[in-house]
Amino acid sequence: MLYIIGLGLGDEKDITLRGLEAVQKCQKVFIEAYTSLLSFGLSSDGLSTLEKLYGKSITVADRETVEEKADDILSAAASSDVAFLVVGDPFGATTHTDLVVRAKKLGVEVKVVHNASVMNAIGVCGLQLYRYGETVSIPFFTDSWRPDSFYEKIQRNRKLGLHTLCLLDIRVKEPSLESLCRGKKQYEPPKFMTISIAIEQLLEIEQMRGENAYNDKTLCVGFARLGSEDQMVVAGTMKQLSDVDFGPPLHCLVIVGNTHPIEEEMLDFYELGKIQGQTS
Repeated sequence: MLYIIGLGLGDEKDITLRGLEAVQKCQKVFIEAYTSLLSFGLSSDGLSTLEKLYGKSITVADRETVEEKADDILSAAASSDVAFLVVGDPFGATTHTDLVVRAKKLGVEVKVVHNASVMNAIGVCGLQLYRYGETVSIPFFTDSWRPDSFYEKIQRNRKLGLHTLCLLDIRVKEPSLESLCRGKKQYEPPKFMTISIAIEQLLEIEQMRGENAYNDKTLCVGFARLGSEDQMVVAGTMKQLSDVDFGPPLHCLVIVGNTHPIEEEMLDFYELGKIQGQTS
């Protein structure tokens, strides 16, 4: 059996009872470590915190392990119980859907244990979840690569009056371009996009496209460390939020569409001037 288990967003205690029971009966436990992170990361101390609570040795599975060596995980699951731990909900990233498909093709039984994810935790700001359009990802720009495919999606959402969740880039164990050219992988330090960088890139693309999908006065909501004790939620214009220090990762951003009076009443609690210096 392959158990794919959501860990939630905060720390080791956010696992569900059903998920914990599944982990404790597995012979091997892997944790995916590149689509998201728990609040304490996956340092040796963080990993030992998980292992102490769960009572199991845990193997960190980076992008290469999951995407290139998934057969090792699946072959183990063919003859024993294996847990694959995912921060948030198991289906918050397409990689995990691919793992399920490959398992089923090999005849490996799969059980999924769901948990909270960024896709529903953003509801804390009061914007109603059914009023969101397509989610977009904002990648880090480089000198030679400035993709703008997210622009049309945001524009489409805004024309329909819908909110847009922007997931910000996470780069963990990414090989440098220079090392790939030399044929020997060397990895760049972990890098997490901040809300200010995301807004800078969004406004750069708007200036380049000039189609008025949004501007620096567009209302947004910035989130940091959702689900953690020190989570931060701030509502303001793009210009205002670009100057806010949201602290450590992970960050995400919502571009607000048309609002209902109840949504506006909730957003008012998180308005920049009213919550400055506070968290949650």
